[in-house]
Amino acid sequence: MPDPLATLESADIVTGEPAPAYGLQRHVLGPMEVLAQSVSVIAPSTSPPLNVPLIFLLAGNGTWLAYALAMAAMMLIAFCIAGFARDSASPGSLYVYTKQTLPPVFAAVEAWALFFAYLVSGTATGAGFAYFTQQFLLDIGARGTHIPVALLGWICVAGGGWIACRNIKISAETMLWVEVMSMLLIVIVIGILLWKQGLHLDWPQWSLAGVTPQKVRQGVMLALFSFVGFESATTLGSEAKDPLITIPRAVVRSAAVTGIFFIVCAYGTVMAFRGVTPPLGEHAQPMSFLATRAGIGFVGPAITLGMMVSMFACVLGCIIAAARVLLLMAHHGLVHKSFAATHSDQQTPAVASVLTAALAFIPIAALAVGGASAEDIFAWTGTLAVFGFMTAYGLVAAALPFHLRRVKRFSVGGVVLSVLATAAALAAIVGTIYPVPDKPYVYLPYVYLGFMVLGMSWWWVVERQKTAL
Repeated sequence: MPDPLATLESADIVTGEPAPAYGLQRHVLGPMEVLAQSVSVIAPSTSPPLNVPLIFLLAGNGTWLAYALAMAAMMLIAFCIAGFARDSASPGSLYVYTKQTLPPVFAAVEAWALFFAYLVSGTATGAGFAYFTQQFLLDIGARGTHIPVALLGWICVAGGGWIACRNIKISAETMLWVEVMSMLLIVIVIGILLWKQGLHLDWPQWSLAGVTPQKVRQGVMLALFSFVGFESATTLGSEAKDPLITIPRAVVRSAAVTGIFFIVCAYGTVMAFRGVTPPLGEHAQPMSFLATRAGIGFVGPAITLGMMVSMFACVLGCIIAAARVLLLMAHHGLVHKSFAATHSDQQTPAVASVLTAALAFIPIAALAVGGASAEDIFAWTGTLAVFGFMTAYGLVAAALPFHLRRVKRFSVGGVVLSVLATAAALAAIVGTIYPVPDKPYVYLPYVYLGFMVLGMSWWWVVERQKTAL
């Protein structure tokens, strides 16, 4: 007999009270569309050309192991989040989870950190869109064509904002097909190349030749960045069908599927570049190079195009997620109530979506005018976003035992999971600030702290006003 709570749209499974829709659509997204939200924010197809070469510079033959360990850490956090998602469905996502279990100050930290993470991820992937667009023009021979980074960023962010204001089902379907096609192209290229080389074990990778624990640790810290955003399906709340089933499954599956994809791509790419000059860590377009080496060079531009469109899908996913967190923050008094409004016809948080898109574009324009390249903007803001994600993950992981006690499922296993996941989130934050990074990365923690101080100052003012009343 089906569990009657499995299909309950509850904000709190303990009370059984129906969840407010907050003006959003109900029951419009199926399991694949919910999964698409998380996968699109991860943007897994962009990791092989961008992150794998960087991790290889650190971990060498241990690149696949770095991804495997990062996947293990993210799976711990995913199970913590799923522990909440099976009992609670709300557009507020991780913010609502902490609000239900921890003191208000921690819920406010969670809200501002999560909004910051999605917002700055939108900035990073908007710059990534500009970078891959420029690469695509080079691939097709349009070397004399120059489109400013700021203009490309505006096209991407404005387009994502427009779609986010439209029907959420259309948005989800767009993200799903974009990412699937991008990932498929990469798998085909690597598969063909390895087949042509002859199926065999790459012993230097299996034996971890030249790899040290310190190198792997550094690689893991960077590999963790590839996974952030896997929890964004939790922002869909009442828009998902059977949210207490589909959302926790999407969270766990997105981390698992993309983790396997990363490990396979890392192993295959390092193996394919064995003995190649320039080596993997110094190659500007590894996927296009591999396509040419596999004898299907005509696929190179298609792969770059896939990366470009994948970045657009990620921007869209970030705007969708950030707008829903902002909507809940407005309902709870953390930001102005005007951001709680939803479109009368489309039933989307249009005001919040427009603001998110505008805020995501401003850093792209400012940095581009200052002379920064699209690649630099992507690297700087992508690293900056991790601080917000890891803060949000750590708080939710720490809150899990309190939630389990609340729903009468407390167990030693839950406490162990909470401790391990919290430690993983803290290790990721420490790994980005120690050893002390070079400029401008050394300044990024202060940028994040400045944002959080402003957000928490506003929260303090609001709380004082409530107390005065």
